[in-house]
Amino acid sequence: MLYERDNIHRLTPYTPGEQPQRADVVKLNTNENPYPPPAAVLEAIRDVSADQLRRYPPPRAQQFRETAARLHGLSPEQVIATNGGDELLRMAVTVFCEPGGRGIGETYPTYSLYDVLAEIHGTTITQVPLAEDWSVPEDFAQRLNEQGCRLALLVNPHAPSGRQEPLDKLERVARAFRGVLLIDEAYVDFAEFDATPLLDPARGLDNVLLLRTLSKGYSLAGLRFGYGLGHPRLIETLDKARDSYNTDILSQAAATAALSARDEARKSWEKVIAERARLTGALRQKGFTVAPSQSNFVLAAPPAGGLSAQAMYRALYDRAIFVRYWDAPRIQDKLRITVGTPEQSDALLGAIDELSRAAGAAGAS
Repeated sequence: MLYERDNIHRLTPYTPGEQPQRADVVKLNTNENPYPPPAAVLEAIRDVSADQLRRYPPPRAQQFRETAARLHGLSPEQVIATNGGDELLRMAVTVFCEPGGRGIGETYPTYSLYDVLAEIHGTTITQVPLAEDWSVPEDFAQRLNEQGCRLALLVNPHAPSGRQEPLDKLERVARAFRGVLLIDEAYVDFAEFDATPLLDPARGLDNVLLLRTLSKGYSLAGLRFGYGLGHPRLIETLDKARDSYNTDILSQAAATAALSARDEARKSWEKVIAERARLTGALRQKGFTVAPSQSNFVLAAPPAGGLSAQAMYRALYDRAIFVRYWDAPRIQDKLRITVGTPEQSDALLGAIDELSRAAGAAGAS
């Protein structure tokens, strides 16, 4: 017998990037920061006492909220702590969308978890294709309004292209959209700017919600801690749908220490940004088409006439070099490559050279 709801029975779950247990792989497939977290984070975890572990954690992660508020120039009432950025997405779908209608609006392509969360909730999905340069169409908000969407999800910088939309365009979307605009800033630590100015009360926007995560910039993907920034009314509403103790004491301590050590974390961002430029240039020299990126990854199309993106993905995999490939419209001819250390980039580039030589020799024979 089937006990689940029909939409759950039909659901295709989210497929995360492979997490190999081997230590000898070059792992460039899930956008982790290749550098360790600030030393203060590990110290904060070690300092958690047995008595703290015995008790329930602060339910609203108040110390973290106060730290995040100071960092971003906001009030604690404008911050909510979540179990990774994905929990904030889940709460937003639950709170703002309705089963059977009044659902989410998104671009295509985008983070594939959005659709999974909408399908779990049983709400509608409206997709607006991105322009050829991966930019958001000017009529994005209008098209979502016509479909009755209550929640718009924009990754900025965009995944998987790495493009970042300018602040004035995001503001135009927020003013035109009749629902909540959630700007997913998972990769913003590697970008030139962020969208926190939209939360300035002087702008008069009460429908903007920003998603942040410590998985990327702060090297804490294994910890699962994220947070949202927004109008106090939005945060208060989201808090109603939060699990009673959604973040544990270890993650609260580590996340608070991480934000307090932002200057140390920034050093790793600068390394990644520099390596992103080097990797982009090297790939282009090899004939790849690489989209300009403000993230810690690049989207690269192999040169025409050589190995396809799928074939290259498999050949790299066989050499224990992991990148990301999707057999999906607009991106099936591309690879998403996480920016790693210079040594990891060199291993990738060397493997690409080997594959190119092998393909050339096979063609000559």
